[in-house]
Amino acid sequence: MEVTNKPKVLVTAPFDPAVAELLAADFEVKIINPTMSGDSLADRLLEAELSTANVIVAELDVVDEATLALAPHLQVVISCRAKPVNVDLAACSARGIPVVTTPGRNAEVTADLSFALLLATVRQVSASERWLRAGNWSAEDVFEPYERFRSIGLGGRTLGILGGGAVGRRMMRRALGFGMNVKVYDPFLASDTFGVDAEVVPLEEVMATSDIITVHVPLMPQTEGLIGTEELALMKPEAFLINAGRAAIIDESALMEVLRNKRIAGAGFDVYYQEPLPANSELFTLENVTLTPHIAGASDDVIAEHSRITAKALKAWRLGEPMEAIANKTALAPAPA
Repeated sequence: MEVTNKPKVLVTAPFDPAVAELLAADFEVKIINPTMSGDSLADRLLEAELSTANVIVAELDVVDEATLALAPHLQVVISCRAKPVNVDLAACSARGIPVVTTPGRNAEVTADLSFALLLATVRQVSASERWLRAGNWSAEDVFEPYERFRSIGLGGRTLGILGGGAVGRRMMRRALGFGMNVKVYDPFLASDTFGVDAEVVPLEEVMATSDIITVHVPLMPQTEGLIGTEELALMKPEAFLINAGRAAIIDESALMEVLRNKRIAGAGFDVYYQEPLPANSELFTLENVTLTPHIAGASDDVIAEHSRITAKALKAWRLGEPMEAIANKTALAPAPA
């Protein structure tokens, strides 16, 4: 058996082979086929690999106390997520192990899907396809779909973006390409953050003046239920609502009331309060709603991006340089003298 002094990296996340090959010059990389179970990494029969691992790179596998107990030489955990929901942060902090995340790994493809959902909702793409597949287009009224599925164009309309982060900024660029005006709600941004490209305005103004509103606010205690009855009531009757971010940003009962009564023109969703969406969900009965099954991040490009971010973090760690996006940085900081 070849003896190496290279740090041992155990990868159980989907990973770009080309990036793994580049890392092999400085690391001993062991790639394990990923699973979708989301169970403890300690249950994957990897005791031998964990016993020598200096780094764990995981996406769905849970790095918990049981995992850490099997990995006495562990020095870094990299969670291929924007938030390390698969890692016991407290347990890692107690052992002095930094937990690195991969923020923005799916920002581009999420913006792609969000804008596709926007277009499909506004232009009734899904509804018209269902109608066509059902055999409704007849020679007796060849122009019926032209009347039935009339909608608005995007040029000159206002897109309201809730959240001016990685995805929100990409949505802004896409909207500008369609000739839209853009307003952004983000309490952490200055009013002139985007210059002439977009206005940063209060939430009430976004809700009341936008033709289409798209949700990209991170979910945290302060933003759960951010959009409730009062905010939805501000929307124009002809406006559309798109959510490919987090369902809980919008109050469920208030949202369903608006959709049920057709208080707005339509909505498109890629995220739900319960997933999978139950077969008896009322959303399936609403003709003014477009639905996709939480696929915003479903792209091989996401794997390539989180592999690239991982490699950057590993190289920094190897060189003794600061790593970016450490989730437990505060917990690991030395106590003030």
